Amino acid sequence: MSRVVVVTGASRGIGAATASAFVQLGDTVITISRSGNSPDGVAKSLTVDVSDADALKSACDEIVAEFGPIEVLVANAGITRDGLALRMTTEQWRDVVATNLDGAFFSAQGAMSSMVKNRKGSIVFIGSVSPFLGIPGQANYAAAKAGLVGLARSLASELARRNITVNVVAPGFIDTEMTAELGSDLDTLLPRIPAGRIGQPEDIAHVVTFLASEQARYITGAVLPVDGGLGMGL
Repeated sequence: MSRVVVVTGASRGIGAATASAFVQLGDTVITISRSGNSPDGVAKSLTVDVSDADALKSACDEIVAEFGPIEVLVANAGITRDGLALRMTTEQWRDVVATNLDGAFFSAQGAMSSMVKNRKGSIVFIGSVSPFLGIPGQANYAAAKAGLVGLARSLASELARRNITVNVVAPGFIDTEMTAELGSDLDTLLPRIPAGRIGQPEDIAHVVTFLASEQARYITGAVLPVDGGLGMGL
């Protein structure tokens, strides 16, 4: 049976691959991004800044009114504004936290109301191995992604009896525009990956669709690294 699936940050990279994976499963997929771009096959694409709580709530209400209860949320929207902490600006810090952490919370808050009423759902946050590895220049990004773990586990405890699972997927280095910005620095990181390569967005998408499936109904509050062995279980 087709589910209503919402994917944020779905204009490219992991978000686009995840949205496409759910489309291939026959789900009704609605994407949310700042650009409004989306992969082929989605039912609707909304242009929303996830750091805007009111706009995001309105978007979720619109989705429920048009398509029915949201059954799966993938909170993927994220940005980087790297820089050494000593010289990191207030804007760099707040922009990253607002999108990566606040946006994830607002997304979950907007979706969970219909999940609670429907007594069914799955929320998957796209985290990162960054907070577990201590990557220089990513104090803002790592702090925001670490916050997703606490957020997911609190929500998992709150929502488990409503048959709603909440988990975090923690990607390692994935072949996206974001990692492309690392340039030659990526060459120095490759030897640390036991698999000997960076991952593809589809590697993350397959794990997300599993966590949102009936086969994963007894998994909640988990952090699942998908990193080629880089974090060795975190």
